[in-house]
Amino acid sequence: MLQQQPVTGDRRVRSANLVNKIVESRTEMLAFYSQLAAKRPFAKDSAVPALLQQFCQSLVDYTAHAHFQLYRHFAENRERRISVSTIADQIYPQILAITQTILDFNDKYDCEDHCEGLAALDQDLSSLGEQLADRIELEDKLIAVFAGKRS
Repeated sequence: MLQQQPVTGDRRVRSANLVNKIVESRTEMLAFYSQLAAKRPFAKDSAVPALLQQFCQSLVDYTAHAHFQLYRHFAENRERRISVSTIADQIYPQILAITQTILDFNDKYDCEDHCEGLAALDQDLSSLGEQLADRIELEDKLIAVFAGKRS
């Protein structure tokens, strides 16, 4: 006879899966970021447009996973723990601002095989890297509380 896990256990498993998907997506995006950054100076490397395209896709996937999985969880009031909701409410405006920066970068550089304007890529990638570092720090605070750890 199979025993059913309590609902609390099911929620914890779903929460852990949600966090794992975001971290996996983030790790992939950071790997592409590192590969792209290693191609400096960008104008001299013919592999840059394809790598930039892969990075943009990964960046959008990561952003979408976080937004549509984790942040939707809070927007739909599915979180019962006050400590988690409080942290989410505190950091969400900052996450939203960084999301806009990500979307702006993607709009500028998601150019497939017709990337012509790479002159500003070095500076734009550096600025984006700073924003991503801030976002990751904020997400890690939320993930720690979401996973039941003290931050």
